[in-house]
Amino acid sequence: MTAQKDRDTRERIIRTAARLLSEAGGEPVSTRAVCAAAGIGAPTLYHHFGDKKGLFDAVAAYGFERYVAAKRAQVGTGDPVDDLRRGWDVHVEYGRTNPEFYSLMYGQPGKTSPAAEEAHAILVELIDAIARAGRLRVPADTAVQMVGAAGVGVTLALISGTNDDLSTRTREAVITAITVPHKEAQNGTPSPAARAVALRAALRADPPPGLTPTEAALLGEWLDRVAGAAS
Repeated sequence: MTAQKDRDTRERIIRTAARLLSEAGGEPVSTRAVCAAAGIGAPTLYHHFGDKKGLFDAVAAYGFERYVAAKRAQVGTGDPVDDLRRGWDVHVEYGRTNPEFYSLMYGQPGKTSPAAEEAHAILVELIDAIARAGRLRVPADTAVQMVGAAGVGVTLALISGTNDDLSTRTREAVITAITVPHKEAQNGTPSPAARAVALRAALRADPPPGLTPTEAALLGEWLDRVAGAAS
């Protein structure tokens, strides 16, 4: 019972701190204000988080865990590009409905947590699936960076009150820039760049046993150069 009470108290403090941060509009939030709003004493806060930095790190990590749970619940459509499209929408919707967490998660470069790393890994998997299908026109790492940067920028803009159309327009622009249309992939001959991207993704998923780590790294570098030269 005590352990459950501790968990409930910890979550209440995190949610309270997140709400106060959201309402502060960028102004500092004190631990005293968090304690007052959560109905606890300072010793309770320090017992759970150590200090102010520990508290706000926990708020960001908690936000990522909730976001990753939403991403894990996403069911595949059978089309990797549509899966990326839906993943983008889940990301944006999470930020719009949880602005206090999202601002902490993505508004502070350099912050990381196991959940943040898993969120990044999910995006890498989505991009690799497109590459293995022969539908990625740029190197996978480039695609990951483009989608990640655009998705975060759009979501932060929407949180600030930008027009809702921004997400759909940006999503489709990015997808057009990094992918080959389905009909073109089916009916046309894949370019050397698309083939290089697909092979790179396949080798990343299933490394060739006959190559040493150095040889595998060199092959990956060559494939990236082929893909990058035409992108």
